[in-house]
Amino acid sequence: MNHLSLKCAAMALAFAASAQAFTVTGKVSDESGKAIEKASVELLKNALKTTTDSKGEFKLFKEDSTIGIHAVARPMLGYVSVMNGVLSYSQSTNEPVRIQVFDAVGSRVLNETVYGTGTLDMQSIVKSQGSYFARVSVGSAKSNFRFTSNGNYGISFGEAVARGLKKEEAGDELRVIATDYDTLTVALSNLDTNVTLKLKKTVKQPEYAYGWGLKNDPVPTRGCGKDTKLDYKYRGDKPYIDFKWSKGTRTVRLDIPKNYDKNKPYKLIFGMQCMGGWAGGVQDEGYYGLKPLDTENTAIFVAPEGNGNQAPWGQDDYLLFDELLAYFEGNFCIDSSRVFSTGFSYGSMFSNGLSWNHQDVLRAVAVYETAERNIWLPQRKQMGIGWMGVLGLQDNLCTPAMGRNARDIILELNSEGGKAKNERAQEYGGNGPHVCYDYTTVEERFPVRWCTQNGGHIWDHKDPGQQQTWVPKTTWDFFNKF
Repeated sequence: MNHLSLKCAAMALAFAASAQAFTVTGKVSDESGKAIEKASVELLKNALKTTTDSKGEFKLFKEDSTIGIHAVARPMLGYVSVMNGVLSYSQSTNEPVRIQVFDAVGSRVLNETVYGTGTLDMQSIVKSQGSYFARVSVGSAKSNFRFTSNGNYGISFGEAVARGLKKEEAGDELRVIATDYDTLTVALSNLDTNVTLKLKKTVKQPEYAYGWGLKNDPVPTRGCGKDTKLDYKYRGDKPYIDFKWSKGTRTVRLDIPKNYDKNKPYKLIFGMQCMGGWAGGVQDEGYYGLKPLDTENTAIFVAPEGNGNQAPWGQDDYLLFDELLAYFEGNFCIDSSRVFSTGFSYGSMFSNGLSWNHQDVLRAVAVYETAERNIWLPQRKQMGIGWMGVLGLQDNLCTPAMGRNARDIILELNSEGGKAKNERAQEYGGNGPHVCYDYTTVEERFPVRWCTQNGGHIWDHKDPGQQQTWVPKTTWDFFNKF
């Protein structure tokens, strides 16, 4: 490296920097147009700050000025030199010193912030002999100068460098902060301007003793960010795992999006088998028809194998659910505020039982041909939960009376003083399409939907003349309330 010499002798030299004048004016209001008073408005790069008046208006400006930097002035640059590729600086204040160097065509080759006294090796930055242009800034004071390999310096420089420096100076970011509103930051390419700014009300998530409000932000689990590799097995092209839990091993069918993102929280949807069914059948049917509707790949679907065909869900299976949920939340990126369970017949009775004592981890259940009974049922917690029931009025196994009893228990849990039990739901009248009724007297964040139609003990009810069941779409829409 050839010898480069620049001496800004603190006791002998004063460099001047001209600050360009500008005025930024504007008005801040909410989305309805109401002026926001006492909002903080700040130009970040220029370090100018003000507040809005009663009309929501503000003004920020900078006048033409020449800022002198001298040994006896504060802030001061002190001593800066380049010798054998090493920049030396000495500065008596605590303010940061920003050093930028540009080559002869205006390209920036150095941008460093330093403090106090020290050195900076420029060997890897300034590689060739010739003229360079520097800007040294302390606080709002700036000095622009040129140095060359023969030791000359000056405060004038060529047009190309002026363009580079001007580009560096142009524009700013305007930040607006107001209580109860989202912070707004906008880029300004022109500082002689008038702007109209609208702030959005901050959506505050209320705190609940349990559960969440409707449309809450995702609640990621500890499995988010984790690289998880499962030992998949396949029946045809359908994946499953042998899940080891405290009572043994249970086969679990599952479907995880092929574009699974370990940093994106997913819904978790359980499909519980009926008596005489199996988890593979639930998987083959698309988890009661829900998986084909997940066109945006927002959910992970799980179907545990029941404990036998005649009585697939007993007391131990509540523990299975807990351990399986903990496994998925610990190894995959799950939205813990959007865990759902579905099922038909015995599977619906199990999901309905979970809705009695798992309200703190289950957001909602959808039960097809359910009843308020099972081989074992937990003690009910006095907590609400989202609940959707589908009933065939000719079901002679899980009879309409059993289904209504199951519904009424939830209505009592989901409304103040159980008042929703007195609300008369519209049901299927004997002709036309199915009827779904959304209760109006339950707590908003624990909706109840009751769907009825002629038909027996099946889950995939169809409207007259239709080939496709309406149940999956109605369930998917219900789950999307949350």
